[in-house]
Amino acid sequence: MNTPADRRTRKARPGARGAGPDRLARSAHWHAARGLAVFPLRPGSKAPAVEDWPHQATTDAEQITRWWREAPYNIGVATGPSVLLVIDLDQPKHGQTVPTPWHSRGIACGRDVLDRLAADSGHVLPRTWTVTTPSGGQHLYYRQPDGTVLGNTAGRLGWKIDTRGHGGYIVGAGSVIHGQRYRADVIRRPAPLPDWITDALTPPPAPDPTPRTTPEPSNSTAYTLAALTGELDKVLAAEPGQRNDTLNRAAFALGQLAGAQLLDPQIARDELVSAAGRIGLPRAEAERTITSGLTAGERHPRQRTA
Repeated sequence: MNTPADRRTRKARPGARGAGPDRLARSAHWHAARGLAVFPLRPGSKAPAVEDWPHQATTDAEQITRWWREAPYNIGVATGPSVLLVIDLDQPKHGQTVPTPWHSRGIACGRDVLDRLAADSGHVLPRTWTVTTPSGGQHLYYRQPDGTVLGNTAGRLGWKIDTRGHGGYIVGAGSVIHGQRYRADVIRRPAPLPDWITDALTPPPAPDPTPRTTPEPSNSTAYTLAALTGELDKVLAAEPGQRNDTLNRAAFALGQLAGAQLLDPQIARDELVSAAGRIGLPRAEAERTITSGLTAGERHPRQRTA
């Protein structure tokens, strides 16, 4: 049930119909007034419009005014400076099939997966700041846990679930992609990230550095998921100037798994395209790089030793 405070805030939410021509600028200021560090994204795009956005992101009203005088920029929310961990729940692309075992459990999208994970762990997701995306997905805003620095992940929690933390950003409410708006549906102080999600996202201890051959995995699904997650994390953590090369290496590695029939190449492609978009690579360039890397990798399938 909405509280009176929720209803009062909802009337002024960014993206409300009837907003004037400076709506995007007002939305940027609206985020900053709530302590979120923002920066401009290209008009109608998810790509950053400024260099070094992790350090340019700000809550300074004067700087925000100067930026949004230049163009109708979309709003980027830098999750690290904003002390946020945002869970990005996606919808499957048109024609994309739900992979096993999710399909057998009645799962249709990222939100279904997260709800099922919460139920399986005996928890209920706390109500928090929620933005609905033009594709019908959701962004759930949570506060970073004290004493823990969580970065970006793709698929670590489950199918169609990404997270954005330190080193990442999310498209803010009020932004417009292909004429469709990001809409703030629940506006309230971001809730603390649940402990069970923190545990699932906390990186494991560093592996033993002793060189060894890769064993035949006893569980190919777990082996493949770990490999997919690892390569996506590398892409999301890539520094400017190294991102396209990192994307190519990741595509090659996942192409090797696809060549060994351990990974659906379409899943690899979809997740790599999503990760490339998150770090600001132009889609056409990213798709060329991914196609090249996957094709080369499939020609050299991953060899596994007993």
